[in-house]
Amino acid sequence: MKGRKPDIASIAGLVLAFAGILGGLLLEGGAIGDVVQPTAALIVVSGTVGAVMLNVPMKVFLAAFRQLQSVFFESPHAPGPVIEQLIGYATQARKGGIASLEREASGIPDPFLRKALGLAVDGTDLQELRKMMELEMNIHESRAEAEAKVFEQLGGYAPTVGIIGAVMGLIQVMKNLANIDEVGHGIAVSFVATVYGVGMANLFCLPAAGKIKARAAEETHMQEMVLEGVCGIVEGLNPKLLRMKLEAFAEPAPAAKGKS
Repeated sequence: MKGRKPDIASIAGLVLAFAGILGGLLLEGGAIGDVVQPTAALIVVSGTVGAVMLNVPMKVFLAAFRQLQSVFFESPHAPGPVIEQLIGYATQARKGGIASLEREASGIPDPFLRKALGLAVDGTDLQELRKMMELEMNIHESRAEAEAKVFEQLGGYAPTVGIIGAVMGLIQVMKNLANIDEVGHGIAVSFVATVYGVGMANLFCLPAAGKIKARAAEETHMQEMVLEGVCGIVEGLNPKLLRMKLEAFAEPAPAAKGKS
């Protein structure tokens, strides 16, 4: 994926979680085959996904799974280069007027900055410009929240569907009560569905929802900085003062400091 790099934290976290659980199983004398049950996996995954599909619009459901790329890949959100870019625009606007930025505005890759600077060049009232861009930010946040909620719902349904799978397994066990050896084995196998449900929820779905929200918070933080920069350009703020203002955004976003 162009412009993206693997998220080491996500990949390492997933590997560590599974390695720890399976390693503990082996240390206790178990075997990997004890928890490899395709039937249980089918029940849990299909049942959980089906329940969520019933609960959310298909458009949101598909968009949420497209967001999985943001869980395992990250885009650079370094404020430094963006600050320098905004300062360059501010300096040019001070010398040649904001209309001199028209050519630069049309060629900006970032759609948010391109739109904000384009509105500024077109002479949009500052308050109206701020309202329009804040509305876009709010829509982006709402969309990310809805997509993260899909994985939260998957995490909510999975353990319950795992219990359903376990009960279904126990029903089959009850049919073989005459054979005590088969009963013991059947009970062990039936509870694998519960393990799958709880594991799916807590090792993947809920953490994925949190990562999607964190990514959205990072992007919103950058958009807030861009908006303040463009508004400063419209106001004719001195580039040095604008730099001091924008450098405050170089600090970690609130979500990155552990905000839940």
